[in-house]
Amino acid sequence: MTKKIATRLAVASNHSEPLLGSGGGAPRASKIWRWGSNNLLPNALSLLARRSVAHRRIINDKADYIAGKGVTYDQRIAALHHIANCANGNGETLRSVLSRLAMDMAMFGNAFMEVATDERRTFLSFYHIDASRCRLAEDSKHVVLHHDWQRFRASEATTVALYPDFETAADGTLRAVLHFKSYEPMFSHYGVAPYIAGIDAAAIVYKTDHWNISRIDNAFQLSGVMMLDNAVDSEEEADRIVRIAEEKFAGNPGQVLFVLRGDNENDNSRFIPINTSSDGDWQRLHTQAESDLVVAHSWFRSLSGLDYASGFSTERILHEYEVALNTVILPQQAELMEPIRQIIHRVLGIDASSLEIVNRPPTRSKPSYMRVWEARKADGLDYDENDTLQQRFLAEISSKSINP
Repeated sequence: MTKKIATRLAVASNHSEPLLGSGGGAPRASKIWRWGSNNLLPNALSLLARRSVAHRRIINDKADYIAGKGVTYDQRIAALHHIANCANGNGETLRSVLSRLAMDMAMFGNAFMEVATDERRTFLSFYHIDASRCRLAEDSKHVVLHHDWQRFRASEATTVALYPDFETAADGTLRAVLHFKSYEPMFSHYGVAPYIAGIDAAAIVYKTDHWNISRIDNAFQLSGVMMLDNAVDSEEEADRIVRIAEEKFAGNPGQVLFVLRGDNENDNSRFIPINTSSDGDWQRLHTQAESDLVVAHSWFRSLSGLDYASGFSTERILHEYEVALNTVILPQQAELMEPIRQIIHRVLGIDASSLEIVNRPPTRSKPSYMRVWEARKADGLDYDENDTLQQRFLAEISSKSINP
């Protein structure tokens, strides 16, 4: 797995050549900029995310936190209410679209969203597009969509204008694709996955888990050398004996080296085990890889459930959430929401500045029924002493303390 990943994860730089397509499709679909040296980097990153447990958990959690718990907006603007609750013709909410965009950004460092409207700007829809289906055309003004880039045919591809340009689709609507990408020096066509430096760590986490599965499948048998004494008349007979022995004794990681010797007066067939004390080394390797992976993701262990075994600390979770909110979550939300607000203003001509993502911590330090000023009072912070509601609340507290 590690070797395959290392082969697949060569990322295309600014100087990569356009990939020639086959078939008789539109000219702009015939050449695209490779995403990775073999144009299949998204496939490799997706496979890695499906196999590495800690890696997938971090991606899921980052996407969930960045998508938030919904959106807030000015209730007086009907268009914002409609977009928030029905962002497209499939009936998806804006939060659902943002969740998928955040997932693609966390996994690939790239995300694609289709924008649909009409000539009279009577509606506006946002559709998430699976990033693994998208490639940039050679002119860098269009996005080419194909269902399977391993078997690419230009005649089967679809091209859509890259925002801010719109082009008329077959159904008469105006369409454009908005490309979100993380910045990386030397890479202008595609962004780079934020955990790029931790790819080897993610592979190690997968390999150590796979090693444990192999040990279970092979009943934890030892590796060693199997010495077989047997007289054979041909190499074919020797191969047959070795195959039979492998079926009975060989395993992975319980690997056995077979040595077939000539006929002797006494049968000295025996198994020589190779005793190792590598279990601790494998465990340390797995733990170190998990820690490196968290660092590469710019994330926090308590927000991905990696420290629950050592105890559930609400204070630590809330503290790390506050740090993550200001260093990772809010910047990523700004990258997603700013273009969306601009598109709403450009197409519908309305002020979308009130459209914001709602963030909530994973745990509560205050009861949900407390008001903001009540929480401030409990924390010893400033509050309005002249506010009627606050005075009533303080009076009730004083009364209860005197007459419990």
